[in-house]
Amino acid sequence: MKRLSYCFLVFSVLLTFSAHAQKQHALEGRWDLTLKNFNGREAPSWLEVRHSGHATFVGRFVFAFGSARPVAEVNIYGDKFDFSIPRQWEPEGSDMIVHGELKDDRLSGTLIFTDGSVLEWTGVRAPQFRHTDEPKWGKPIDLFNGKDLSGWHADRSSNQWLVQNGILTSPNSGANLLSDEKFTDFMLEAEFRFPKNGNSGIYLRGRYEVQIADNYGLEPSDIYFGGIYGFLEPNEMAAKPAGEWQRYEIKLIGNRVTIVANDKVIIKNQNIPGITGGALDSNEGEAGPIMIQGDHGPVEFRKFVITPIHAQ
Repeated sequence: MKRLSYCFLVFSVLLTFSAHAQKQHALEGRWDLTLKNFNGREAPSWLEVRHSGHATFVGRFVFAFGSARPVAEVNIYGDKFDFSIPRQWEPEGSDMIVHGELKDDRLSGTLIFTDGSVLEWTGVRAPQFRHTDEPKWGKPIDLFNGKDLSGWHADRSSNQWLVQNGILTSPNSGANLLSDEKFTDFMLEAEFRFPKNGNSGIYLRGRYEVQIADNYGLEPSDIYFGGIYGFLEPNEMAAKPAGEWQRYEIKLIGNRVTIVANDKVIIKNQNIPGITGGALDSNEGEAGPIMIQGDHGPVEFRKFVITPIHAQ
């Protein structure tokens, strides 16, 4: 009888815990944010909130630049919330403090920047992506014709990108380069080269950066060569030494990505949680261009071929 009572007690505790674990606060999930009037323009941002234990909420936050950073605790007061994060690449000053409110399944609030200025922001839920295991692929498209910048445009008036001897090159830090055409799901082949200490990246749909950097011989990291910046870490460091031609084969369907770097599968069928720092916007459900990062350092490309998926 005692054993039966004990088993019933354990079952009741587990049932209670299970019910509690399944109950979510409406704020939990991933949110695509837009910062208002940041350096005179709208800028993308991103937030994730989830449970940690019985009553604590934690998260991750992506600002307009930099990598995803952990939020130690999100304080929730009914429909309102706040959290603070230490500066990363922001100017010297105080921690950034975020205040927000959830209303009609949308977010709005303010962010106190490191210099004390206040930015307004809004947010919507990140989309639920669909994945197709056996997609029908279209015809390959040569995004780079080997002759000129046809099919591309810079994100600012001063453009340092040029074509020399069949190579697309950014000899100095400056503008980012965007494809005129936008894409949803695709396979991308890119061949590139960078100098010692080089640093660049390829933004998929203009929102998810695949890092390009001189990290030969280092342990893999989500902020190093082949990583989805700040989110997904490669299973090995596949970078060749600086000055050698390197190759990426990238497949993106929904938010699921596979990356082959220099003939090694370094990320396989992993979900990208959200936009990375430096993204064009936070409209994750929309098609977007290929963007090459040109504001960090010199980089060269000799091949850019994209194969879009047929609409299902």
